[in-house]
Amino acid sequence: MTLSISAVSHTYRGAREAALDSVSLNIPAGGVFGLLGPNGAGKTTLISLICGLLESDQGLITLDDEPLALVRAADPARVALVPQDYAFYPMLSVVENLRFFGGALGLSGALLRQRCDAAIAFARLEQVTGKLAETLSGGLRRRLNLAIGLLGEPRLLLLDEPTVGVDPQSRHFLLDAIAGLPASGTTVIYTSHYMEEVEAICQRLAILDQGKVLAAGTLGELLDSDEQTLELRLDRPLPESLLSKYHAVPSGALDFGLFLPSTAALPELLAELAAAGCEICYLSLGRQNLEQVFMRLTRRSLRD
Repeated sequence: MTLSISAVSHTYRGAREAALDSVSLNIPAGGVFGLLGPNGAGKTTLISLICGLLESDQGLITLDDEPLALVRAADPARVALVPQDYAFYPMLSVVENLRFFGGALGLSGALLRQRCDAAIAFARLEQVTGKLAETLSGGLRRRLNLAIGLLGEPRLLLLDEPTVGVDPQSRHFLLDAIAGLPASGTTVIYTSHYMEEVEAICQRLAILDQGKVLAAGTLGELLDSDEQTLELRLDRPLPESLLSKYHAVPSGALDFGLFLPSTAALPELLAELAAAGCEICYLSLGRQNLEQVFMRLTRRSLRD
């Protein structure tokens, strides 16, 4: 099912700036779509609008050409959210949580047992079904969060930072499990701070910052540029004039990432550095990766 977001805006009550400002995206069916952005970029606001926790001030969101609000009203289980916060009751066991949230979806009897069993198997929770949720490790809690989100067999699944606070082994399992969801007909929207996760499992992605879409497309399309990325370590701070001219992004006290239109611009930069009295301690030149694209577009580090 194709999700279309057309000129959607939202401003929180009392806020001076819009959290989302005329955002438009087309998210095709049957894949994992990544949303990248620093804190405050608008990712969670957009997710909240899609799942109905917030209403947009303007614009339209449709699912297969139907207004999404009508789709949710007709079939609430069709769209599911797995939030960044843990969305279960800590004093209940794993299986009790699944049965409770399954019941909230209107499931009962054999169908409820079947869906709970399927969710447990998918998230590999068989060994902890009787344990209280509050006693689980961070990785198991994330897996329980995901299992609850799958009880309704949603066609559109929204995942908001689903790997925060987990160990590398659990992160690997979660990414593999999420990457396999489109094979069963589920379209996934995946928000993350982690570039490597988006590169690993997302077929298409968008970069948001300050409520606007800065870029959207396939990973190949976002990386397809003749622009070169230059990593520098100097013996002194880079002059402000060069910081501005080359859109430099500091990555340490004397480390900088610069963006050159082509390799032909390198001699001019080296001459300017020499004229400014800057000695080069380290230099690396190459094609940009996703993190460098992000830094170029936002002019700041991902975790700012």
